[in-house]
Formats: sequence, C-alpha cells, structure tokens
Amino acid sequence: MSIDTSNIREQICRLKHAVKKNCPDVIKRFREIEAKVSEDIRTIESSNNKGESVIPEIMYSDIVNNKVDNKTIESVRRRGTVLVRNVFPREKSEKWYDQLNHYIDQNGYYDQDDPGLDNYFSDLKADKPQICAVYWSKIQVQARQSTEMSQTRSFLNRIWNYKKNSIIHFDPDRDCTYADRIRMRQPGDTSLGLSPHVDGGSVERWLGENYQHVYHSLFKGNWQDYNPFNGEFRTEVEGIDSPAVCRAFRTWQGWTALTPQGPGDG
Repeated sequence: MSIDTSNIREQICRLKHAVKKNCPDVIKRFREIEAKVSEDIRTIESSNNKGESVIPEIMYSDIVNNKVDNKTIESVRRRGTVLVRNVFPREKSEKWYDQLNHYIDQNGYYDQDDPGLDNYFSDLKADKPQICAVYWSKIQVQARQSTEMSQTRSFLNRIWNYKKNSIIHFDPDRDCTYADRIRMRQPGDTSLGLSPHVDGGSVERWLGENYQHVYHSLFKGNWQDYNPFNGEFRTEVEGIDSPAVCRAFRTWQGWTALTPQGPGDG
C-alpha cells in the first residue's frame, strides 16, 4: 500500500501535533534516549579498546546442533547484528570465489562501469569496479538456495517475535529471494565503497498507520518498551513509492563472505 503524498506537509503536521499531545515531555524523553545511546557507545568503545568483539559471533555448527544459548540470542537482539562463522566449508568458499571471479572476468564486468552505482558506491578507489551489478550468477543462486543458508536464515528469523498467540506475523522458515550485487574488494584497498546512506525510509516511518503501530511506544515516549524485533505489523506497512526503494520486509541484511573479512573492511 502506498502513502498519498498529495498533502504530505499537512500529514506531517498532524502527526507532530499528535505526538506532542501523546508525549508532552518529548524533549525530555529525547534527551533520555541520547543519554542511553551515549552510554552504549562508551560501552562498545571500551570493549573494542580491550580487543573484545562488539558484534556477537555464532558458529554455524551451533545453529545446526541447537547449541546457541539464550544469552547469545539476547546479545544479538541488543546489538542488532551478528556474525555467523563457518556457514560454508573453506574449500567450498574458495572454489565458489574462484568461479565467481572467473564469471565476472569472462563476461567483461571488470571492463565496464555501471553508472547506476555511482550514487551509492562513489567512494570506491580502484582501477576496476569492485561492485558488480551481477545478481543471478550460478554461484549466487547456489549460495542462496543452499541448506546451510536456509538453516541460518531460519535461525535468525526466529530471533524475531514472529507470532503472537495464534497470529503469525511471518513464516520464519519461508524466505523470498532478495537478490543483491557482488563485491570484489581489491587487495590493499582502504575505501569502504559505500557513501553514508540509510536504506530505510524517512517520513513514511512516521505517517503510515501500521508504522505508527510498530513505533507506538516511541511515539508515546515509552522508549524503554520499544522492541525492534517485534514482527507485528512489519509486513503490512505503507510506504512512499520510489524507483530506488523496495518495501519488502527484510528481517536481516548483510553479506555472505567467501574470503576473509576483518574489522573495518566495510
């Protein structure tokens, strides 16, 4: 469902008035959130300075053998991100990487630039493209449809609250394929390749009725009660139409690394 943008300014004004009415001390609440975010930043920086991993890590074998404990799951929810290791055996990953590299080279993707990528990857510094608009190569399809990836996705989807009583918000074991590009980093490259950006929407996160349900505790000033992993209404949200936006509900977004990936590598 799309949001009517013909009177967008009026809609924004009405919503601001409603937020102010439901949360008259909105500035105080916002300062509380700022203080909490600053506290968490200090905690993360302290852990990082000690050489500790600030991103929770899970072994694929623990997922398969049902050995991931609740403490780890809560850590994933708290950080909002996770690193799953050894999803594919090294030998398979290296073979896929070589085949993928050959496919890109054979089809001339290294010899051509995609002007459509400039808006998103303008910070790349390299003699040949590092982001290739390749979506459906054989290796990509094999990785997406593999048993390992399916089990990993199902596990991660179940970290969400995907049902409430008898109501199912989404099926954690059934995924639609959301295809994305290939990145081939060059040795020694220090550019991340991505300009600062936000994948999510902006004002439609305020205006849509179902989005207001998603963020209702925030709009009322009860920010401590907000659960970002609550799947209720997530698949029913409205948005503003745009050629660069897809409103498909994505529980997670990330990379499948076929080569070693270290801190700060983008």
